[in-house]
Amino acid sequence: MRRSIAVFLVLLCVLLGAPAGAGAAPREVTYDRYSLKVDGERLILQAAEFHYFRLPSPGLWRDVLEKFKAAGFNAVSIYFSWAYHSPKPGVYDFTGVRDVDRLLRTARQAGLYVIARPGPYINAESTGGGLPAWVKTVPGRARSSAPGYQAAYREWLHRINPIIARHQVTDGGPVILYNAENEYQVNTDAAYMQDIQDQARADGIDVPITTNDCCDAGSWSSTWATGPGAVQIPGVDDYPQSFECGSPDVWGPWGEGLTERLRDDIPVFAAEYQAGAIDLGNAGYDKCRDLTGPAFMKYFYKNNLVTAGATMFSYYMGYGGTNWGWLAQPNDVYTSYDYGAAITEARRLTPKYDEFKRQGYFLESVTPLAKTDPATSPAASDNPALTTTARANPDTGTQFVLVRHADRAATGTDDATLDWAAPDGRHRVPVRVKGRDAHVLVAGYDLGGQRLVLSTSEIMTHALVGGRDVAVLYGTAGSPGATILRYGSRPVVKVLEGDVRAAYTGGDLRLDYTHDGLARVLVTGGGRRPLLLLLGTDEAVAGFWRAETGSGPVLVRGTELVRSASASGDTVRLAADTAGGPVEVFAPPAARRLRIGAEDVRVTRTPSGSLLGATRAPDAVRLPELTAWRSRAEAPEAAPGFDDSRWTAADHTTTVSPHPPKTLPVLYADDYGYHYGNVWYRGHFTAAGSETGIDLNAVTGLRGNYLVWLNGRYLGSAAGGVEADSGDQSTPPNPDPGPGHFGIPAGVLKPGADNVISVLVANMGHNDDWIADDLRFKQPRGLVAAAVGGGTPISWRIQGSPGADPLRGPLNNGGLYGERTGWHLPTFPDKSWNTATAELTPGVTWLRTAFRLDLPEGQDVPLGLRFGGDPSPAYRVQIFLNGWNVGQYGGDIGPQRDFVLPAGLLAEHGTNTIALAVTAEQAATGPGPISLFAYGNVRTAR
Repeated sequence: MRRSIAVFLVLLCVLLGAPAGAGAAPREVTYDRYSLKVDGERLILQAAEFHYFRLPSPGLWRDVLEKFKAAGFNAVSIYFSWAYHSPKPGVYDFTGVRDVDRLLRTARQAGLYVIARPGPYINAESTGGGLPAWVKTVPGRARSSAPGYQAAYREWLHRINPIIARHQVTDGGPVILYNAENEYQVNTDAAYMQDIQDQARADGIDVPITTNDCCDAGSWSSTWATGPGAVQIPGVDDYPQSFECGSPDVWGPWGEGLTERLRDDIPVFAAEYQAGAIDLGNAGYDKCRDLTGPAFMKYFYKNNLVTAGATMFSYYMGYGGTNWGWLAQPNDVYTSYDYGAAITEARRLTPKYDEFKRQGYFLESVTPLAKTDPATSPAASDNPALTTTARANPDTGTQFVLVRHADRAATGTDDATLDWAAPDGRHRVPVRVKGRDAHVLVAGYDLGGQRLVLSTSEIMTHALVGGRDVAVLYGTAGSPGATILRYGSRPVVKVLEGDVRAAYTGGDLRLDYTHDGLARVLVTGGGRRPLLLLLGTDEAVAGFWRAETGSGPVLVRGTELVRSASASGDTVRLAADTAGGPVEVFAPPAARRLRIGAEDVRVTRTPSGSLLGATRAPDAVRLPELTAWRSRAEAPEAAPGFDDSRWTAADHTTTVSPHPPKTLPVLYADDYGYHYGNVWYRGHFTAAGSETGIDLNAVTGLRGNYLVWLNGRYLGSAAGGVEADSGDQSTPPNPDPGPGHFGIPAGVLKPGADNVISVLVANMGHNDDWIADDLRFKQPRGLVAAAVGGGTPISWRIQGSPGADPLRGPLNNGGLYGERTGWHLPTFPDKSWNTATAELTPGVTWLRTAFRLDLPEGQDVPLGLRFGGDPSPAYRVQIFLNGWNVGQYGGDIGPQRDFVLPAGLLAEHGTNTIALAVTAEQAATGPGPISLFAYGNVRTAR
């Protein structure tokens, strides 16, 4: 019935001229042991992970998703963060930067399927693993069927599921799979998993439901593969390189990285495969990119394709983004979540992107890959390090041979040669493979209108362009190549460029060459349509882009990116990014003109039949210096006369946390509704006069700290403790977390009168819950013990963020005085502030300046804020751009010195305000020099 209604709505919308559902006709999603199928057509799913909540600029979502599509991805995997949308029970916001309707429409417009992952738990190294901090105050174990938690997660699912449901493939939208929970392999609860699926179905989800086992096919699939809680298509997460970015020469410390077949009736699903790393050792994300770079991708990803026979891939991350505000969990990450991904945090493309494109175009073009069985491998070489694995399509006979240099300790200069016998037994060719390299070779394939007997070059893509086949093949620079094509009679071979030798014998044309630059060969006659063969190195073919038009595909070479293309009459139009230089377009013969965006590009016809022109370089960008800084000290909360009467009384005597307080009352910030960022405490006590010290304990999460004053006198600081942080559920709580012992200086106490302890606690986010254990997840934040002298009674009040920012959401602000009174906002009047100096005193000092931008129209110039010098452990800085908390800087925070200022938050044509909240633990020289810089500069045309 539901499908009939959907079809009726589509027809009605067509008649009315309005978009149906997500804008296209409903489709059916099915699967078998080989692959997913959409309306019966097999699909190799190639997804990259993207987190909208790590890019709070909806105008940039399309840029990232179009870059995924341009690399050959046909899908995007998206976590939906419960914490991001819900500041408190019953309150949900799906507007502005949280508009996931817009996100899913944008994915469809970019031509991508969506793997929707709403949790409830997502991990993602995000605060609480995506669970709102208020869930810590809900009775019952999280990620279980406990009634309190069940009521909470059902509330979330019934808000997010209907949004996802109206964007399903089955309703004309992009959502092709729904992922239940996330890495649920410890403390599992089958009824909980089943209920998540039941809620999804009740809310209209009718695409296949998946889940992802953590890392090595853990308990879920083996125990509940067919019973209650089992999903339709379970998959496996795998991170074979681990996360030690400082050791890029070590390969596969976490195993072979081969995705397992979990059931015989479903495709092999690499549900979350390593495409980067969190920076556990603070080595910097460029090192993480090296750790998981093109060599790793070629070796491990191709092994999954051929050895495992996987046809469903989701790579984590495609684009990492930013842990702005208080989004990060405290243990593993800092502000940047660049992740060493193929697309950097500033949306720049890297050599990893090139490798994704080479592999993605191959999966997109060579359709027999979607259905293969294991096949007999060619004989191995004399070098035992060289291994081969083969698969073949049972319908077409097309064979895919993985040739790998299996010595993962080998250097890139080591190589070995395989004497490869073609499947028909008529040819033998040498295949040379360097150390830590892998190739997928194809034999017995109908390459468009051609018959490819075999090639020792890899196929990147091929397309029918204007009545001829154009094929792009490639190999490692300097390696020999051989391609054999079958014809009914002798064809005419014309080498247009490069050194290629041709020989025709017994119906087969053999081309021999060395991979060097880009060779071009035109083959005509022989009973087949013309073929333009482009033979290049890995690096040479990385410059190619493939785009579909209403007149068929076009190939483009030389632009920085091609987003889309169209062909009409004699004109090819490109939506593309350019940086100046040659551009070449392989298009139908009728095309004589090239237009990129609104600009005509003068072109000439090449011997290859392509159009060759040149694009203009982008205009240079001059950035203003950051001067005229103003400053103001805050922390009136430390003064004894500060009025805290409107603060929340901290007087609870019980808590749902499994961690009992060391002293009463309960001072946990979450118990009083203060969940994110800095929290102030003020404790009042009547002094006897004999007190000599103040003893405190605080739990802040890793990298957190707290500062202490007595009657306005600064006493010092201490690091916040961490309990049960090892991930081992049997780890007992630390009996003395985050201790601070502060002596009371002579003359500070006021005997017989009211004395005030002021404590500023920097909470660094909430623990994830990957082991589904409340001891870890419900670890408190804030003070957990407080005592003066021999037990003098203390009356406490607490103040944190006054509430969720209606524009920026609940994760943007904490409880600093300046945040509560708007000092971070661009509209705040700071003319009365002092001229800033470099000297800091203990406590909180705010710095503000403004600058004006007028970046060139039609150019993409991502900007960043750079801190010169080395990060100091003496202070930490919260960075606000136009009111948005875009990062934290400091020696105790991480190695980061550059912070992305994304367009949308940044006014590219107007005035911007930078506000810095600097919390110093001791007297110090403040941060500097501070400057703006550009990550890149391209013309961008849509």
